[in-house]
Amino acid sequence: MSITVMSIAASMAPAPFSMMTDVAVATVLADAASPAPQSISSAPSPLVIAEYLFLWFLFYSLCGWVYESILVSVQQRRPVNRGFLNGPLCPIYGTGAVLAVVLLGGIRNPVALFLTASVGACILEYLTSWAMEKLFHARWWDYSHFRFNLNGRICLLGAIVFGIGGIVIVDVVQPQVERVTSLIPLAAIHWMCAVFLVLIVADTVVTVVGIVGFERSLEQFQAAVARYGDAFGEVREKVGDALGDATGRAAELAADVAAGANERLGGVPGRVGGKVGERLGESLQSGREMSTEFMLRVREAAGKAFNRQQRRMIASFPRLKATRNDEALQQLREAFERLRRNGR
Repeated sequence: MSITVMSIAASMAPAPFSMMTDVAVATVLADAASPAPQSISSAPSPLVIAEYLFLWFLFYSLCGWVYESILVSVQQRRPVNRGFLNGPLCPIYGTGAVLAVVLLGGIRNPVALFLTASVGACILEYLTSWAMEKLFHARWWDYSHFRFNLNGRICLLGAIVFGIGGIVIVDVVQPQVERVTSLIPLAAIHWMCAVFLVLIVADTVVTVVGIVGFERSLEQFQAAVARYGDAFGEVREKVGDALGDATGRAAELAADVAAGANERLGGVPGRVGGKVGERLGESLQSGREMSTEFMLRVREAAGKAFNRQQRRMIASFPRLKATRNDEALQQLREAFERLRRNGR
């Protein structure tokens, strides 16, 4: 109804309705005179809403990447770029946070919010783990070492953390996120979403293409390591013989000293013991060198069998397990860890 029609209706209506209409006209004029704020509430376009949700997804994905990278880096005692994508994002965190904001924003009871967030996050994590295992024939995380876990995909401790995180996101963080994003001009929102969307799609394509052949690469690596099997067996045999010989001699001399065989030792058991220690040290050093040489061969084989994306995944997910040929994967991980400790 136009303002003119509303005015005519007001002149023909009783006094109370006329007063209400005057107020309505004044409100319309005030709204027309003041520019609408750039926020979701004043711009309910589906496209704009989707863009805001996408920005929130990016923000929470970045927060999840920071949390995961710090946590795993501390556990592994080395810098770890934690995340499925190449960029600093953990999409599962962004997805879970946005779903919590959209679906749980109306829950005011903290206990209900905690329980709902815990259950919802566990369902999302379980389904993601299952889907990624079916797609890439590998399990990216494993909670089997935690108590009260379900098939190693989710655990009670994780549910508690996600429940607390749901409360913090919905009641504390999200209101501030909405306030900040509402200050960004819509034109900038459009450009930001377009650029970030292109980057994420490209990153996802590159990552998936590189990971799809992971099982085949693992088979190639296992075949390459098998060619070093004889050499590895020889290394273990030589190291074992050297250590066994040196340890046996040390035990024999220690028994002689304990029996009072100072005369046979010329009264210098310390000097003889020093020679035994030197011999033992030489044997250990020889064993380390042979073991390091084999580990270098393993790393060389891995460099040829796995592409960059696959090597990044192995380094980023310490508990990554393959559905087949997992022993070869764990052998590779052990080799990398030993070389890292030796500064190689």
